[in-house]
Order: sequence, then C-alpha cells, then structure tokens
Amino acid sequence: MPLQGIKIIDLTRILSGPYITMTLADLGAEVIKIESPEGDDTRQWGPPFIGEDSTYYQSINRNKKSLVLNLKTEKGKGIFLDLIKDADVVIENFKPKTIDKLGIGYDVLQEYNPRIILASISGFGQTGPYAEKPGYDILATGMGGFLSVTGEPDGPPVKAGFSIADLGTGMWAGFGILVALWNREKSGEGQWVDLSLLDTMVSWQTYIASNYFSTEKNPKRLGGAHPNIVPYQIFEASDGHFVVAVGNEIMWKKFVGKLNFDALRSKKFELNKDRVENREELILILNDIFKDKPKEEWIKTFESINIPSGPVNEISEVFSDPQVIEREMVYEKEDPETGPVKFLGTPLKFSKTPSKFKNFPPKLGEHSNEILKQLGYTNEEIEKLEQEGVTTICK
Repeated sequence: MPLQGIKIIDLTRILSGPYITMTLADLGAEVIKIESPEGDDTRQWGPPFIGEDSTYYQSINRNKKSLVLNLKTEKGKGIFLDLIKDADVVIENFKPKTIDKLGIGYDVLQEYNPRIILASISGFGQTGPYAEKPGYDILATGMGGFLSVTGEPDGPPVKAGFSIADLGTGMWAGFGILVALWNREKSGEGQWVDLSLLDTMVSWQTYIASNYFSTEKNPKRLGGAHPNIVPYQIFEASDGHFVVAVGNEIMWKKFVGKLNFDALRSKKFELNKDRVENREELILILNDIFKDKPKEEWIKTFESINIPSGPVNEISEVFSDPQVIEREMVYEKEDPETGPVKFLGTPLKFSKTPSKFKNFPPKLGEHSNEILKQLGYTNEEIEKLEQEGVTTICK
C-alpha cells in the first residue's frame, strides 16, 4: 500500500482531523488514535448508533488503533513522547497553544524526533489576532465569505448541508502532510504544517475573489445559479429539480435548437456575456418552459445533445446510482457483533496500490494493551497505569 511504513500519531477528534487520518489509514499508514479517558466526543453524537458508538464516529475512524492516554498526567505524556520517537507524523486539532501547555509542543517533539512532521488544524491558524479564538465550521464559512454567496437572492445566507470547512481543511492537511513527507525525503528534516478552517474557505473563493478584485463589488447570492455562466443552475421541472450546465456557445446553440423557442434566439442571449447581463429575463423564460415536463424527460433531452444535465438526488438515490455503485463509493462489511455495516468508499483510485478496509472503527482503548506492550510495559505495569487513570483498557 502506498503509505505502508508511515506511522501517524493522531490527537484529533470531531471531524476535520479524523477524516484525513482515516483517509491516510485507508492508504496503508498506521494510525494510532490517542483518546482521553472520556473518548472522542463524537462517539456519543447520536442517535443513530452502531453498537455503543454513533454512526458519526463510525463514519470517519476506520482502520485506526485506539490508545487511551491522559496527557494531563506525567506518565501519559511520557508514553506519548515514547510513541513519537519512531513516528513520522503527529496531527492535532486542539486550540492553538494547547499542545505547548501539555508539554508536547513542536519544539519538544523535535527534540525527541527531528524528523517528525506536526500538522495542526485550528479555526484561525497558529498566528494572527484570532489565533486563540475557538473556531467552528459555521464560523469559518461565515467569516470566509461562503455564507454571503450561498442562498436565494431574496433570502438569508444558507449553511451548506455538510461541514465543508472541516472536511476541506482535513483534505488540505493530508496534502500538506504528503508534501512534508516528500520534502523530508530530500532534506531529512521534519516541519510544522499549520492549517486553518478560515484559510481554507478564503482559498476556495477563486473566481469569486477574482470577480471582486476586478470590480470591487460584493457578489450577490444567486441560489442555484453561477455568477459567470448562464444558464448553469438548478431548475424546477413538473415533478422536482434538475441541473443543466450550458458551458459554452456551441452548447448554447444546440440548447436553443432543441428547445425550439423563439424568445431564446434574441440577440440579448446570443453570447454568454449577454446572458449574464440579462440573466433574470432569460431564467424567467426557461422556468416557464421547464415546468411543463418531468425532470427525467428534460435530462434525457439534454443528454441526447451532449449538454451536461442530471437530477438533484436525494441521499437514498445517490447510493442506488449505478455510477456510484460501480465506483465502489459505498460498500458493506460484516461486523461480527452488530451485523452488516455500510461505509463510504474513497475517491482515490490507484491502479497498483488501492486503498483497503482493514478494520472497523476501534472501540475506546481497544488497542491500549497492545501498544503499551509494544513499548515494553508489563501486564502489571499496564494494570497500574489503568488504576492511576493514565489509560483505559478495552475489556
């Protein structure tokens, strides 16, 4: 597997960190999930539950080992520092300066292992006036401009249906870790990768930001439409919603010819720049046309002339889609205790080193005994550590 031999010590919890450490584990990295005696908060974020743990926790923690360590104790900290001596990566998403207060900051980690790579995920990053503020997904999407351009023109800002700042920053963390590993191959040195939810949302503005830089005008909310391409949006048919994307002038000519509606042949809609300028008038015409037929008929109509079109699927429809099934983006595995469980697949498809589902998400402290024994602790010493509240052993 591509990351076989890479050892990651995972101090993260909730979503952004666990998501990317799961992805790295899928690709062969050994991921040791360090949990407090209370465990990752998301274990209790339910219902629904699978066994004792929530489906939320289950969705982002497969292929990992769970070691319980109370890092507020000297013995817990000592075990952690022993672990990183032969580790490649430490990833954490505490509030900035928390790891320094625990005595396991970057300077300390480097003393124990000069090749270590530390990846830190936070709301606002390790520097700047907001660094020590608590950061959450919805805060980053608001402050990063996403909410200002999401929603209907005459409505309030609308949150995305899932946590895009958290998941996006997790993806950047994976990218940063792999770059740092590659750089270490050349330099022999580790480094600190600093990631923030706010930076992620700002970086994703791309053409939205360029539009603003060139006009100095704040963009408006457009609902399901695109600021630079028309028509490229969600439409309502007689039985539900579908999307159509007319991405160039050749497509527009085919689109107009297929619909065969005289009003669309107006000079006001001839070029994309004209359609952007006369957006409201054009969309009114199209809305009137599309409401008379079911969405599947419109989708087939546009597909027949190679214009991108598709349904707005419910989640149940996504997982019955033959393309999603063929790409192995959902699969089922038998848990000996709870029965069959479905999981999402990975979008990374390698021809020679595919990702693998090796283990179900770990129970709290499931691997504490195993890992401590690997570090040289005896059964008696491990039992004493548990009595002292340093660790928890899954019975």
